[in-house]
Amino acid sequence: MVHSIITVYKRICEFLIQRMPHGIRSYSFSMQEIHTNALHHLKRRGQMHKTLRHYTLSGILFTSILGTLAHFLYEWSGENPLVGLFTPVNESVWEHMKLLFFPMLLYFLFERTMLEKYPASLACANAAALLIGTGLIPTIFYTYSGILGQNYPALDIATFYVSVLLAFLSRYLLSKKRISKMHCQWLTATVLLILVCFLIFTFSPPDLGLFRIPEL
Repeated sequence: MVHSIITVYKRICEFLIQRMPHGIRSYSFSMQEIHTNALHHLKRRGQMHKTLRHYTLSGILFTSILGTLAHFLYEWSGENPLVGLFTPVNESVWEHMKLLFFPMLLYFLFERTMLEKYPASLACANAAALLIGTGLIPTIFYTYSGILGQNYPALDIATFYVSVLLAFLSRYLLSKKRISKMHCQWLTATVLLILVCFLIFTFSPPDLGLFRIPEL
């Protein structure tokens, strides 16, 4: 797609330069410079999108696998309190939101160290994706269980994987859009607030339905 755009753009520029009056052709070097810069920008943008697709697919796989393993880590660790801060300590919906939040956050931090140039739009998209994915887990759970009248383990598992897919899809789409600095700051602050809440509510949860273990 990007190669086709570059080819069309190149032909248009060549066509315009060839039909310039003789007195204006002295500016052809400037036109060629603009042309070269534009091509470089398109190629760099195309490469960034290709890289982003690669990291998006890798992120889906990483978050799905680590999130699945995280469901059992607290028990495997002998109920280690430190492990419990980042993995579910019971079967409540709130605790299961950790399955997406922390693996996804870890992946984004890893991704930031791997990418040589990390655009601000991607950082904002990551924050938004974290909130979307984490919020989808209780949204989907309470929607389907409210309709069916009860919850099913198979649908609970599917809820996690669907939330991961939609979170990374939203990250990919949002990374192509410009997010204002103020909105980005609010998104980041909200992510940090949820992070703190996870740590605090792990062993001191409020007496609310979100923090209770659902009845099968």
